[in-house]
Formats: sequence, structure tokens, C-alpha cells
Amino acid sequence: MKELLRSTDPTIIAFATALLEGEGIAVFPLDVHMSILDGSLGILPQRLMVADRDFFMAEVVLRDNEVPTGR
Repeated sequence: MKELLRSTDPTIIAFATALLEGEGIAVFPLDVHMSILDGSLGILPQRLMVADRDFFMAEVVLRDNEVPTGR
């Protein structure tokens, strides 16, 4: 698994997830419920992980759709 995207913006996470799943790339969100720990301030970023074999294509999909990766 490789980290593809890190963001505190839930709309970017949702958009990237929809794009990648539409291309048949499995996405694994991490740290989704961490906002409970920071009091729902949104200061802890969420991460999207993909399988190693899908990483290159996933990067291309996000770059083509101008999704900021936060890296």
C-alpha cells in the first residue's frame, strides 16, 4: 500500500475517491474518524491509500483532474 493523497479537506478526499473508483482503482481511506480526537476542527489530515500496483495510474488520474495531493 502506498499513500496517494493526504488532505484535511473532506471534499477533496470524496472527489478523489469517486474518480479513482470510477477508474476501477481500489481506494482505502485512513484516518477518517480522527476528527473525533481533534474536536472536529479538521486539523488532522485524512489519507487515501492504493495498492502498489495501482499507484502510478492513480497518480495520473488525480493529476489529469487537477486534484491537489498535498505531498
